[in-house]
Amino acid sequence: MTGDGLRPGSARSVAVLGAGSWGTTFAKILADAATAAGDERRIRIWGRRSEVVEQINGIHRNIQYLRDIALPESITASTDVGEVLAGADLVVLAVPAQSLRLQLREWKPLIDHQATVVSLMKGLELDTDARMSEVISQELGIPAHRIAVVSGPNLALEIAREEPTASVVACADSAAAGWIARSCTAPYFRPYTTADVVGVEIGGIVKNVIALAVGICEGKQMGDNTKASVITRGLAETSRLALALGGEAQTMAGLAGLGDLVATCSSPLSRNHTAGRLLGEGLTLDEVAQKMTQTAEGIKSGQAVHELAGKLGVEMPITAAVVAVLAGKLSVDQLGPLLLARELKPEGDY
Repeated sequence: MTGDGLRPGSARSVAVLGAGSWGTTFAKILADAATAAGDERRIRIWGRRSEVVEQINGIHRNIQYLRDIALPESITASTDVGEVLAGADLVVLAVPAQSLRLQLREWKPLIDHQATVVSLMKGLELDTDARMSEVISQELGIPAHRIAVVSGPNLALEIAREEPTASVVACADSAAAGWIARSCTAPYFRPYTTADVVGVEIGGIVKNVIALAVGICEGKQMGDNTKASVITRGLAETSRLALALGGEAQTMAGLAGLGDLVATCSSPLSRNHTAGRLLGEGLTLDEVAQKMTQTAEGIKSGQAVHELAGKLGVEMPITAAVVAVLAGKLSVDQLGPLLLARELKPEGDY
C-alpha cells in the first residue's frame, strides 16, 4: 500500500455516478479489466431513471444509450446513490458538467474519505470557468493526488463494441494515475498516464466547441478542406488556452489533444459534431435539443471557454464565432468567413 492509502493493485469496489453512454461504457471497461486481470471487483452504477437501472440489472443492457451491447453481470445499478457509493474505493463521475457542483454537495457525506475520484466529464463550469477537477476539489475538499481525469478519443459506442482505443489518465500523483490505469486496462482499452491534468481537461473541453464548428461546416455542405482547416486551427487555439493555464504542449499533440479533437470532429457518433451539423442544416437550438437524447457539452461550455480566453487574453476566433452563433448574434451563414479570422502571421506563431 502506498503512502496515500492506495492499493498497489487495482480498485476493488467502484461507484459510477451517471448511467449515460460514457458512464455505462466505462463501467464495462472496469468490469472487463477486472476479468482480464483475474480480479474480483464490484461495480455499481447510479442512474436517475428507473427504467435504465432496471434494464442494467435485468437484461444487462442500456438500450437507450448503448443499444444492444451486452454488459457484464458484475455490473449492477441503482437509483439510490447511497447504496452505490457504500464502500467504494474508486468513485467515477459521469454527469453533465453544469450539474456537478450541486450534486457533489448532496453526495459529499456519502463518499468515503479515502476514495479516489475520477472525472469523465468534458466541460467548463459557467460563471466560475472552473474545470471539473477544480469543482471536485472545491466541493469535496480532497487533495489533488486523489482526483484524476480520464480523457482522449472516447466515443462511447465504439468502445462498448470493444473496438481498440487508447486514452489518458491524468493525475498530479503518478502512483494514483498508475493505480487507476491498472484498474481500467481492458483488452480493448489502453490507458496512458500523465501529470498534466490542466492540459488533458482543456483538450477535452475545447474540442467540443471546435466540433460544433466542424459540424456546422458539414451541415452547410462545406468541403473537407474547410473542415481540416478548422480542426487544425482549432487545435492551435486549444493549445494557446492550455499553455496559458499551465498545460503542456506535448499533451495537445497526444491522445487528449489531437486524438480527442479528431475523433469528436469527424465522427457521426459525436454529440457535439451532430449538434453542429443540425445547426448548420438550419435547426434552432431548441430543435436540436429536442432531437438529441444526450447533452452536447460544447453548447453549454462554449460561453465559459470564451469568457476564460478573454480573461487570459488568448485569441480564440473559432470559439468566439461558435459562441456568437449559439447566442443568436451570428447566423450560420455568416460563420464561415469568421472561422479563420486572425491577422496574417507565420503558422507556428501561437
